[in-house]
Amino acid sequence: MSISREIEAALADSAFRDSLQNLFDVDPGFVRRKFYERTEACGFNKRLGGPEMIRKARAVELMRCNMPLPAVQAILGHSTPNLTTSYVSFSTDEIHQVTKLFMERESSHKTSARNTFFGKVKEFQRGDIQSRVEIITLSGHSVTTVITNESLERLGVHEGRLITAEVKAPWIILHRGDEEPACSAENRFNGVIERKVEGEINTEYTVTIPGAIALCAIVSTKHMQDLDFEVGERVWALFNSNSVVLRVD
Repeated sequence: MSISREIEAALADSAFRDSLQNLFDVDPGFVRRKFYERTEACGFNKRLGGPEMIRKARAVELMRCNMPLPAVQAILGHSTPNLTTSYVSFSTDEIHQVTKLFMERESSHKTSARNTFFGKVKEFQRGDIQSRVEIITLSGHSVTTVITNESLERLGVHEGRLITAEVKAPWIILHRGDEEPACSAENRFNGVIERKVEGEINTEYTVTIPGAIALCAIVSTKHMQDLDFEVGERVWALFNSNSVVLRVD
């Protein structure tokens, strides 16, 4: 990350940038051979260290860290993904902003929230004390939160603003079954349990929902034994609007 900042600072100098000319215009074959050499020097098959393999591995790593799929597709250079929502669209610049935000946060890890949704404010309804805010993510999911009017003003919330919604793992409730449960939780996502880590006190579940988004839920191990959730089982991940924290960067 420090090297990236140094390069960025150097390129910000117009005189230095103009002096480069075609300095970065290198032979792709030469670059590939260097990748192969370093891979073999580390004791691996050279094909595992090709640029395309490193690129794919980084994409998988980002998705496992919950970067929105459309942003990962943009990094890979794929065509603009089809969003599942017809209410809001994201420009190329906005996807780049979300990508930059994720990269900066990945290096700092200054939040304890395990579940993060990146999106845009679709609409908000202001009440006398609190306001209801609906967010549409890049993957087309809708997330609803309720915040105070003071927070609404302080965060500068308005329709179309890029924003981050965070939910801590203990605030997510799991419900078994395919049918949407009749409950008061405003946020409901159907997915499949991909991972289960059982601890002495708590058990952690990873639920994958459409858009390759992984949600983390933590329940008490005693309660888990009563529910008996297993990997591969389809469940609903539920959380209330009061459990959602908004962030602007």
